[in-house]
Amino acid sequence: MSTCATASRKLAEPLAGTSATARTWLLVEQPGPWGAKALTSSHLDPAVGRALERAAEGTGVRVALIRRPGRHADCHTPSRRRVYAAHTLPGRSWIRTAELTGPEPLLGLDFAALGAGESGGLESPWEAYEGDPLALVCTNGKRDRCCALLGRTLAAELAASGAGGVWEVTHIGGHRFAPTLFVLPHGYAYGRATAHAAKDVLEAARAGRVVTADARGRSAWERPGQAADLAVRGLTGEDRAGALDIVSVAVRTDGPGPGPAWTVTVAHADGRTWHVDIAQGTAEPPRPESCGSALGSPARMDVLAVREAAPAA
Repeated sequence: MSTCATASRKLAEPLAGTSATARTWLLVEQPGPWGAKALTSSHLDPAVGRALERAAEGTGVRVALIRRPGRHADCHTPSRRRVYAAHTLPGRSWIRTAELTGPEPLLGLDFAALGAGESGGLESPWEAYEGDPLALVCTNGKRDRCCALLGRTLAAELAASGAGGVWEVTHIGGHRFAPTLFVLPHGYAYGRATAHAAKDVLEAARAGRVVTADARGRSAWERPGQAADLAVRGLTGEDRAGALDIVSVAVRTDGPGPGPAWTVTVAHADGRTWHVDIAQGTAEPPRPESCGSALGSPARMDVLAVREAAPAA
């Protein structure tokens, strides 16, 4: 039986504009098995998981569980757990980290402030993270078997290579693009990742740069912005993570098809701007968006035009 990742790869489904959306990520170490909805179906206290979900709702913060690559038969709760908060907007990306005895203190954070890129209560024992970029590989087989089969292999290969900052993560979206990789602090997601390509991505991220090959988009922006950012990077060759920003997304009524359309304005740190026309299409023919699901036609972001704006007089 063909998997969702196999079908997506064979049909050459575009990756741009498919990243999960979140300005800030809160990552909580939780070893042991994960269920499909890991915050409430793992060895994390379900009441705490539900409270974290409620606190994050509508704030721009996404909460996920992480664990070190390897075997997960040990179901005991660790005496201490590593947590990270990471903000992904260009020019103000950061990671803070702490080691806590339990997750309960996280409920005291100001999630709205975190989503806006502010401290939100990340005081002692939190500290600035100065290690390698965080490499998060989705391995949650209870959500999709492709993530288990392909993601765990990638995570193990990266860990064995000596790459730092490698974690398994519960869910970063896009099962059919497995193995999926998400890199912080800049927040770019990748699909169909290989260990070799992932090492290049991490090396670039260490230098504050972005690899656009197999990139799905920067999670700080909604899908049209993700596609527009990658389109301008592809046109100009700009790879500095903080060089481009999305300054506006205008809805258009004259799109080429029945789906929505937008004009996205992308600004460069040097003052240049581009207007990128994006239309939402559908990926054909139908394919499974997740293993075991019915055939569907997922939305895709089609770049219609990239126009550099004239310099201001």
